[in-house]
Amino acid sequence: MSDSLKFNTDMQFAYGTPDRMADGVLRLVAPNAGPLTFKGTNTYLVGNRSVAVIDPGPDNAAHRGAILAAAAGRPITHIISTHAHRDHTDGIAALKAAAGASTYAYRRSEVTHGGGGDPEAEFVGHEFIADVHVAHGDLIVGEDWKLEALHTPGHAPDHLCLVLDSDGIVFSGDHVMAWNTSVVAPPEGRMSDYMRSLELLLKQDAAQFLPGHGGAVIEPRRIVKAYLLHRKWREQAILDAVRSGTNTVRTLLPVIYRDLDKAVAGAAMMSLRAHIDHLAERGLISCADSSNADCEAVPL
Repeated sequence: MSDSLKFNTDMQFAYGTPDRMADGVLRLVAPNAGPLTFKGTNTYLVGNRSVAVIDPGPDNAAHRGAILAAAAGRPITHIISTHAHRDHTDGIAALKAAAGASTYAYRRSEVTHGGGGDPEAEFVGHEFIADVHVAHGDLIVGEDWKLEALHTPGHAPDHLCLVLDSDGIVFSGDHVMAWNTSVVAPPEGRMSDYMRSLELLLKQDAAQFLPGHGGAVIEPRRIVKAYLLHRKWREQAILDAVRSGTNTVRTLLPVIYRDLDKAVAGAAMMSLRAHIDHLAERGLISCADSSNADCEAVPL
């Protein structure tokens, strides 16, 4: 059984220069490239008359200046966060001050079933509280655009995808990307939520997803199906290994993630923990503490 995926890492852009992704949709890439952010955080400007900014990215003066320049005199009325991770939210406060816009996001305090995230995690923008709290199915409406919010937890408990009305576009945040799979890191991330959110996105009749990092996701339903299969294959591989006696996070890591780049070893270990937790939730294994790299998982 194979779980290999083919990623699209081709991305043509220049920092500070907006790219037209569709009518009324511009993309700017923030200069915060890294192993988990790829070329940087994608910021989108939506609208022809007034503008919504999706994910302002890091607190970077040059990137903020590029956003304001790309608005080209049009009022920025909405600032929307797909989720409160700092590479998406740190730039919100300064942009709000410069533009006078209202901010929109899912309320993290509404997250239930223990998936409320890690209150100590440094990568979470704990200080960001939106002016307007957005729930699943809510519409965010501007002068010449409309976005429907889909609550898609998994990568983060407050994660939103945003459907651009009548344009065949879904802003998919960090939930579905072309360049890599999403990191699901407990307790901030939860694999059962992630899988359900992928199933939700399968229902979208979209021509493309515009993600939080990397280039556009073309043929998104095919990609989402592939990611669902990938996760299921990975969990079967973990279950087979546990049944064969390789049953701790530390010993499973090199078996499940072969030829692993050391730069993303930490992220791989967190996703492995998320898979183990998901298997335990389904009653397939027992694991007392997946956060302990040497805690043994026992098949049931």
